[in-house]
Amino acid sequence: MNETIKRPILVLGATGKTGARVTQLLANQGISVRRAARTGADVLFDWNHPETYEPALREVSGVYLVAPVMRVDFAGAVAQFLDVAERAGVRHITFLSAYGMEHASAKMALRAVELDLASRPSLSHSILRPAWFMQNFSETFLKPVNDEIVVPCGAGAEAFVSVEDIASVAVATLSDPARHAGRAYAPTGPEALTFAEVAQSISIAAGRNVTYRDIDRQEWLTMMTQSGVSAEYGAVLRMLTETIASGQGSRPNHDVFLATGTTPKSFSEFASTASLWEQ
Repeated sequence: MNETIKRPILVLGATGKTGARVTQLLANQGISVRRAARTGADVLFDWNHPETYEPALREVSGVYLVAPVMRVDFAGAVAQFLDVAERAGVRHITFLSAYGMEHASAKMALRAVELDLASRPSLSHSILRPAWFMQNFSETFLKPVNDEIVVPCGAGAEAFVSVEDIASVAVATLSDPARHAGRAYAPTGPEALTFAEVAQSISIAAGRNVTYRDIDRQEWLTMMTQSGVSAEYGAVLRMLTETIASGQGSRPNHDVFLATGTTPKSFSEFASTASLWEQ
């Protein structure tokens, strides 16, 4: 076994969409995993409580790093975490960032973390910049409500990617960090689809008519903030939806294959599990 993975790999957000799948794939390879989350995991980890960092990192070889969700002010907390990781002897970090973040300002927290990692010679790192998750349609904010997908993205297209493929890329980097050190991957699906095309694919799988409705962006953002999204994160959602609506959404690439040797799942393959769309 590679020396760098004789010790456990710490998975942050281990109960989340990507973290749970990364954990399972690592375990399937016989790699020791330490699951970390605020609840329901092996160790307690909370970004708001720095005293939880060191116990989670003790005797760890690598980390799957997921930044705090629904926040925009986390670069300082992650820097503190990375300081602790260096002192603990961690060798490699795989960081879940976002598509196109290499073009963002260093003032954006995700980009700031990327640059921070690049400045730490004692840590090798890999960066994942995935397209929008397919599972957003089955698990989170893009789920059809009353058989309608409502989001302000117009006729823009996106190369939606399965979380399973993101996890596979992450595990490739964590299980063979020397091969992937310094690499950035932008996992995408094999095709760019409009939201209307996504709705059609879901309709076929669900056996009923699911439609897409474009909506005024400010109206949608108001709905998001009323449901608990902070105004600061609302600005991020504005940027993300504007990017797709303007025709600048992600486009298919070969990064999943380059990292894993397997082709990414298509949206129709993802949607074909009818139980995802049960009402």
